[in-house]
Amino acid sequence: MRGSACWPFLPHGDVGRTGRGQRLSRPGCPALAERHVGVSGHEIEFGGASTCEWVPEITRQMALPWLRYSESMGRGLVFECYYLDCLSQASYLVGDATSGRAVVVDPRRDVAVYVDEAQSAGLAIELIVETHFHADFLSGHLELAALTGAEVGISSVAFPEFDFRPLTDGERLTLGEVVLEFRHTPGHTPESLSVVVWGHGDDPEPYGVLTGDTLFVGGVGRPDLLATAGMSEEKMAGDLYDSLHQRLMVLPDATRVFPAHGAGSACGKNLSVERSSTIGEQRRTNYAVAAVDRAEFIDLVTEGQPVVPAYFAYDAALNKAERSLLDEEALPTAMGLEEVNAALSSGAVVIDVRDPESFASGHLVGALNVGLEGRFAEAAGSVVPFEVDLVLVAEEGAALEAKNRLARIGLDRVVGYLEDAHRVMAENPRITMGSFRLTAQTLRERIGELHDIQLLDVRTAGEISSGTIEGSIHIPMGSITDRIDQLDPSRSTVVFCAGGYRSSIVASLLRKAGFDDVSDLVGGYGSWY
Repeated sequence: MRGSACWPFLPHGDVGRTGRGQRLSRPGCPALAERHVGVSGHEIEFGGASTCEWVPEITRQMALPWLRYSESMGRGLVFECYYLDCLSQASYLVGDATSGRAVVVDPRRDVAVYVDEAQSAGLAIELIVETHFHADFLSGHLELAALTGAEVGISSVAFPEFDFRPLTDGERLTLGEVVLEFRHTPGHTPESLSVVVWGHGDDPEPYGVLTGDTLFVGGVGRPDLLATAGMSEEKMAGDLYDSLHQRLMVLPDATRVFPAHGAGSACGKNLSVERSSTIGEQRRTNYAVAAVDRAEFIDLVTEGQPVVPAYFAYDAALNKAERSLLDEEALPTAMGLEEVNAALSSGAVVIDVRDPESFASGHLVGALNVGLEGRFAEAAGSVVPFEVDLVLVAEEGAALEAKNRLARIGLDRVVGYLEDAHRVMAENPRITMGSFRLTAQTLRERIGELHDIQLLDVRTAGEISSGTIEGSIHIPMGSITDRIDQLDPSRSTVVFCAGGYRSSIVASLLRKAGFDDVSDLVGGYGSWY
């Protein structure tokens, strides 16, 4: 197994050994990493497994699921990255072992992992830095501040509703040997900033830079998210160009780049599966950095951006607000069928978080199917209303995970879950239904027999560039709630995506909206040829 490039794809809990001071175990997306600080080298870890083995340093650059990456540089710098694959979101803990002081940057909302890590390492979290007001997830700055007493630091040009420490351009924070420098890098948003990390204040070059959504590996932050608020997309793109070339690309080529997002995020385009890079590598390979001038840059970054998910504006506003805090240990309330029916009568929505196959075999009438195994929170935010109560249907023991992952994007109104759901549905067939999932062969036969089938492709524009099923209507999942009136509910409808996850979500939404005959394609477009 030594030197193999295949080891990251081992089954759950399996490990590989190469003898280089790094660690791997493999959990699901929501798992939390256990703490194992490496004092003489590098460490990579997936949380959840108790086994401890060593894997090669090159894995930092490979496509991995839920990831924790840690470094200890001599006696001073402690650097840890936490990556949520289901949101393509990275957060960081930067500390100084000599002083016991630490900073967390862009924390996710379920923050116990940072508190546990810091306590285990003898570090006190004294500052929580937000690189900008995020739109793709609800940050945990308020939760972490409440647990630790730390200040929340945001760019001095920002205006949140809560108390914060304004971070000025060029300001430095000395943690001990470790020094952080805050650089304003507007463009993705006006208040965007980056954090330059120095292992020692007098080092000739920095250890790395946390670039937020300004610079990604392979791309840059999209400049159009605030267009509806009256901010010119072209003006923001111009600011982004200046930030890149005047604040970031002036750093030495060896400076490591640690962005807030990776591949799969809708916060930009062309994002790499790699979790980190260097300034020099981005100078050579990043499509936006390579633009010959400001005008070409603006043209490049304002075209071809992915569809903005429906929840982005909601989360961006919440991240500025003084809001309620998540209790990530609080179990949702167990509900009987009568209680569920009462909630539904009051306008609640059922979210069935089981996999598409289990959902198809039988589910509550009107339920939305958003499976936990996919990009769960992001998908839910595309189809689930924010202004209603939510009731969960989940496999045994999964309700708390579902609640917390929904909370990562601000879907907080989970009033409970259906207790013993399989038994309840089996005993009450009048309130349940199954759904049809077609194989590619069956769909071909139906197309030949029925000439009025409505084919709906819910993949992104980038995905359909390689082809689609002839005659399909293209509406990305992120746009379906806004464009559902473009579909005819009386026609037989078949939904497909790349592999079958998003198609089940959208098919359940169409059924709930009153479409007469809806099915989806098992295996998605990948099974068509």
